[in-house]
Amino acid sequence: MVQHAPKTTVHQLAQEYAPIIKGKTILTTGASPGGLGALFVEAIAVADPELAILAGRSVSKLQQTADSLAAKYPNLKTKLLIIDLGSLRSVRAAAEEVNGWSDVPKIDVLVNNAGIMATDFKLTEDGFENQFASNHLGHFLFTNLIIDKILASETPRVVSVSSNGHRLGPIRWGDPNFSNGERYNKWSAYGQSKTANMLFAISLAEKLGSRGRQAFSLHPGAILDTSLAKHLDNLDSLVEADRAMGDPWGWMDWSTVPVSSEVGAATHAFAAFDPGLKVRPWATSSTEAELLWRKSEKMIGQEFSF
Repeated sequence: MVQHAPKTTVHQLAQEYAPIIKGKTILTTGASPGGLGALFVEAIAVADPELAILAGRSVSKLQQTADSLAAKYPNLKTKLLIIDLGSLRSVRAAAEEVNGWSDVPKIDVLVNNAGIMATDFKLTEDGFENQFASNHLGHFLFTNLIIDKILASETPRVVSVSSNGHRLGPIRWGDPNFSNGERYNKWSAYGQSKTANMLFAISLAEKLGSRGRQAFSLHPGAILDTSLAKHLDNLDSLVEADRAMGDPWGWMDWSTVPVSSEVGAATHAFAAFDPGLKVRPWATSSTEAELLWRKSEKMIGQEFSF
């Protein structure tokens, strides 16, 4: 058994959880090369899952991941799913495709991994701030639209990749678009989206818990060797944003305790497969979680109940 420690890698956990992973259908968003999603899928492939569904915006990048997997694990079955999480139209089309797969009756694990960080201000085609749309609203809609396939599994899990960056900004209930850019701060916007990831996981855990299903969110660590870190050319702005939210140290963990992507992706495996992982009742804030659920429904124009 692997001793779980700060430097435990995703490959070590994949070996430990191999009996749990075997035979499962696992859908991972953001599975393009150079990110934690692709690394997570590559690590668990050794455990013989039934199917790895690779979701992302670029078919060519997803194909690169699939080709790399095929070279190492020729018996692994994969499917590619094109989805732009910043577009509700694309999300609905992707969900319709998944629901139409007669050869995929269930999704055992959904890892909502895709995300963007600290990007310049942009409104999506639906009129939402891009980080909030791509990191939260897209996953919120996608998860709900394929929920029947998730519930068809005997032991499903939904994993939302959040971040310690949630501390950079709460949900801006009255102004999630930052006054259409006039008050925009890229780190506050990132914080808002990561707070949303956590609150979504809380709501989902409550709604699924009565059926014995589970949902978790995670912080993968301060990771500088993935494609997500390409907007980290100026860490001073991150430090300033963190101090503005009351942390006098200004995000010290970026400079003092960065972790490798191998270690960061271990959090994905732990949240997706660890049999002893439980939600503690004191670790939830159901009031704001439910508020976000209702606000998200209003923003995308669709209600969900299950």
